[in-house]
Amino acid sequence: MRIVAIAAVADNGVIGSGEDMLWHIPADFRRFKQVTTGNTLIFGRKTHEQIGRTLPDRRIIVVTRDEDWADDSVEVAHSITEALDLAAQTPEKVCYVGGGSQIYEAAWPFLTELDITHVHQDPEGAATFPLISQREWTEISREVHEGYDFAQYRPTPEDS
Repeated sequence: MRIVAIAAVADNGVIGSGEDMLWHIPADFRRFKQVTTGNTLIFGRKTHEQIGRTLPDRRIIVVTRDEDWADDSVEVAHSITEALDLAAQTPEKVCYVGGGSQIYEAAWPFLTELDITHVHQDPEGAATFPLISQREWTEISREVHEGYDFAQYRPTPEDS
């Protein structure tokens, strides 16, 4: 199973500021829907609640430490490893990790790919994406647009 972090990340590493969307890029929303439809998505509880709705045609697993939290529209896990174990039990070939910050950090050792929208802004915000180090990750493609780029990364081979 491929495990892919998918995120829109500002030039300063910020991905969020609580309740507010920091940018509105329709092409990013369309691309997110296109690549995640038919696959599994893992979100943290806060990210799931911020989205505010169920995303159709995707299996959603929400990670929360709250043992009493429940939502009938999603599956619940209490750690990233539990969420990945659930994801591995289905025929979907790709599991997307969709945030937030703590979920990206927890999933980092398990990721096989990064699918990043680099947003050319520097907003303020407490939620950040882990640093994409060239020692760890090699960019394999980039699609340049005005104000943002779509980029994919794979782990850098150990002998590089």
